[in-house]
Amino acid sequence: MWKAWLIPGGLLLALSAALVNSSLLGRVAPSLAFYYFAVFAAGLVLAWRFNSSRVLFSLVVLLLAHRAVEFFSFGQTRTGPGRTAVLLVAVLIPLNSIALAFLRERGLTVAGIAPRFGLLFLQSVAVAVLCRPENAGAVSAPAARTALPLWALTGFAAATVVFVLRFFQTHKPVETGFLWSLAAIILWLEFAPVGKAADAYVATAGLILVASLIETSYLLAYHDELTGIRGRRAFNEALLSLDQQYAIAIVDIDHFKQFNDTYGHDTGDQVLRMVASRLADVGGGGQAFRCGGEEFAILFRNTSAKDAFERLDFLRRAIQTSVFGVRGSERRSEARGGDAERRKPGRKKTAALKSPPGELSVTVSIGVAEPSTRYRQPEQVIHAADQALYRAKHNGRNRVELATTATLQLTRKKRANASRL
Repeated sequence: MWKAWLIPGGLLLALSAALVNSSLLGRVAPSLAFYYFAVFAAGLVLAWRFNSSRVLFSLVVLLLAHRAVEFFSFGQTRTGPGRTAVLLVAVLIPLNSIALAFLRERGLTVAGIAPRFGLLFLQSVAVAVLCRPENAGAVSAPAARTALPLWALTGFAAATVVFVLRFFQTHKPVETGFLWSLAAIILWLEFAPVGKAADAYVATAGLILVASLIETSYLLAYHDELTGIRGRRAFNEALLSLDQQYAIAIVDIDHFKQFNDTYGHDTGDQVLRMVASRLADVGGGGQAFRCGGEEFAILFRNTSAKDAFERLDFLRRAIQTSVFGVRGSERRSEARGGDAERRKPGRKKTAALKSPPGELSVTVSIGVAEPSTRYRQPEQVIHAADQALYRAKHNGRNRVELATTATLQLTRKKRANASRL
């Protein structure tokens, strides 16, 4: 969890702060202009390519804010128009960040971006009017010891709370990216509103947003959005880096289709999340993946199938004893279940339907296999684990089956005999 908070945003900001406060700043000063331009150019292109209006407009707001401070300061940010520009930027940036956090992502359509560009235009006009010399004195007062007064930091504190809450809701790196970007903006406005150090802080704030966008895109590509564990693409890539000793387990939720039909897809999603959370805690170096539907895979590196069997059986029992309540659809599901029974009186109920009213549980069947002299490729090991899973289903479900070489040979003999008949 701590890596999601510190990398890459915290690391990038720490490097930038170390650079600004060291003697290296003078040496790399000629390259800062290119760094600044490259960050915003690449950031705007990537935000457009990934269809992320939040990041795109945040970069535009940051760019306009920096230009406004540079334009109105004339090298002086403690009094006059420069001071006014700093205070207005300190208020508007967190407010815009909070607004973008709550606005629904509509992509880069005309209907979605036109109102936001209109709002930015109005803010730019307001800043230009308030920063005129005749108005600047009424807006700002000379600074005492710090560039940002306490009331100006209130907006940043509110934005921090918003992004922390959103991260715990979505678990997406872009939320922590906004958080660290705001931290870079505070350092910029507080310690270096203008100059090369300002360029470094502003460019780093943009770079953090771009890096978090890439991290989020990677997360969506390689992780299952519903369950939060790794997805099929990550599983396929993990297979490419396997050593000689490993074990692969294929996990399937018993009677999941009937469960879904009876209680609805919302409860079915709840089941998938619960099972995935148990699989993620399998231990023993096991990595859980959702391969599709109700099927999962667990990859054990440097572990034999027999050693993995013990952990998998413990995992099976943990899932069996996990009970959860139906969220808001219990009465409807019971009505549908009653109708189904009247239509098909002889139909059997699953184990999940035998739980107390309002409480549900599920079971899983698991097949596990490891490489052998005849099955060396990961695809062959997966096929062997699939065969063991089918055998677990055939033998009554809610069990773990080990795909031994002897069992596989017996299965092939049975198929050969059946084909002769």
